[in-house]
Amino acid sequence: MSYFNYLGKKIYYDVAGSGQPVVILNGIMMSTKSWEPFKESLSEHFQFIRVDFLDQGQSDSYETNYTQSVQVDLVKALLDHLDINKVDLVGISYGGEVALQFAIKYGHYLDRLIVYNSVAYTTYTLAETGHLWNQFAKEKDAHKYYEATIPVIYSKEFNKTKKEWMAARKKFLTENTFSDEKFLNRMIRLTNSAESYDVRHELDKIKVPVMIVGAEEDYLTPLVHQRILNNNLPNSRLVILPGVGHASMYEVPEVFTTILIGFLKTKLEFTI
Repeated sequence: MSYFNYLGKKIYYDVAGSGQPVVILNGIMMSTKSWEPFKESLSEHFQFIRVDFLDQGQSDSYETNYTQSVQVDLVKALLDHLDINKVDLVGISYGGEVALQFAIKYGHYLDRLIVYNSVAYTTYTLAETGHLWNQFAKEKDAHKYYEATIPVIYSKEFNKTKKEWMAARKKFLTENTFSDEKFLNRMIRLTNSAESYDVRHELDKIKVPVMIVGAEEDYLTPLVHQRILNNNLPNSRLVILPGVGHASMYEVPEVFTTILIGFLKTKLEFTI
């Protein structure tokens, strides 16, 4: 198990494979363990680097309120710890927001960037969704927290066709993870950390090639927001996944992986 120190906290990370370094950043409820099914295929092509943000997975908790800028500097600290000065960065949802902020602040570290199911700012609707999550978290109501957070991240078709899987997932999460007060407190801080996020007026600072991936049935971060990113990032492409929800990595893992490997391995330059 590998850790480094950041702000007096232990931060967990994992490195597999060799070659071109690729750091992948978690969505808000994810951890390094979420990427375990992808580890074998991605580590065949890259030095595949996973990290748990503060308040995630095997990293320490951060007991006071913070903004995502703390997570941005955590990624920079990880690269310094590993002595990496050029990297491809991949982020989904919350991780995509951190990745965009990293690209703005530390663009000289980047070769290419991929953001899945992400936005340029926390909308009113997204903030209100977070408030509802936090309300149920504070009430320690595992079942309401599950209903507010999990079904909405999948498409209607996935919810319909994967009923047994979803039922098993609900049972596990409500009886274990969502009944853990420490986890809920960590989620409250993570959710709050994204509320002030807004990079709309800084996107033109990102000069590296960017792949933006949106999903047709993403109800948390709808396609209009990936279009905003695409329209305002000077060197970007947009891919839309039909019939897929916010958790694109789980619904279409083979497509998720194909886009990642294809974009990062194809080094033909493109300019919009």
